[in-house]
Amino acid sequence: MHEITLAQGLLLTVMSVIVGIDAFLEGLFIFRPIIVCTLTGVILGDIQTGLIAGGLTELAFAGLTPVGGTQPPNPVLAGVMTTVIAYTTGSDVKTTIGLALPFSFLMQYIILFYYSSFSMFMSKLTKASKEVDTKTFARINILSILIVGLTYGIVVFLCTYVAQEPMKALVEAMPTWLSHGFEIAGGILPAVGFGLLLRIMLKKEYMAFLIIGFILASFLNFSNLLPVALVGTAIALFQYFNDKERDKQVKEAVSQISIDGGEFDEGI
Repeated sequence: MHEITLAQGLLLTVMSVIVGIDAFLEGLFIFRPIIVCTLTGVILGDIQTGLIAGGLTELAFAGLTPVGGTQPPNPVLAGVMTTVIAYTTGSDVKTTIGLALPFSFLMQYIILFYYSSFSMFMSKLTKASKEVDTKTFARINILSILIVGLTYGIVVFLCTYVAQEPMKALVEAMPTWLSHGFEIAGGILPAVGFGLLLRIMLKKEYMAFLIIGFILASFLNFSNLLPVALVGTAIALFQYFNDKERDKQVKEAVSQISIDGGEFDEGI
């Protein structure tokens, strides 16, 4: 088990402010767990734990997207806390995914509160738009972004540095059956997340590639994941160039039909 120093806590705070702003704006998508966990591992000096946590947590969140009024758990806090709890308590990453969910829900509730609260700015923004007051318009938007970013930083600092001792005590006090239950749940979540993603993205035309990947992953003993990545890249390139060539042929056929149709009209 390890302790988080004040310097590490402050670095995690700064990182959370940056990725929190990105999560609010959905700009660079560095708020995804695979990035957040890796950065957290780098800050804590345990990049291996960060990479493992990032891979598993990203799979768990792969298919979780906002639909209407339904909001999934917050990916930033899920990534940070999964890595932090694994680092400070020495628990398995699959267990800490489940333990990080309460922090993730807490942050999402705060963000939902901001979504409702920021509606009071709409009248001022409408007025500024009508008056072409760009300074007021920009100031209100920057203010809301800063509020969200600072909130991410404060919550992460409190959860990672200030509350690390109570968090350790909680994990140590958990009975074996409960920690094992969290481990099982954490192992299932990535499969559920990937399943949700496939439900949205999978098409019958790509079933052959899914079967090939499943056979490769199940029956071949890879010493590392590079061969898997290269096979996936090769399949993606093959499909991309095939689709590109097909689109080209379709455009040429449409153009030819248009020309032939024009000549036919002139003949009439």
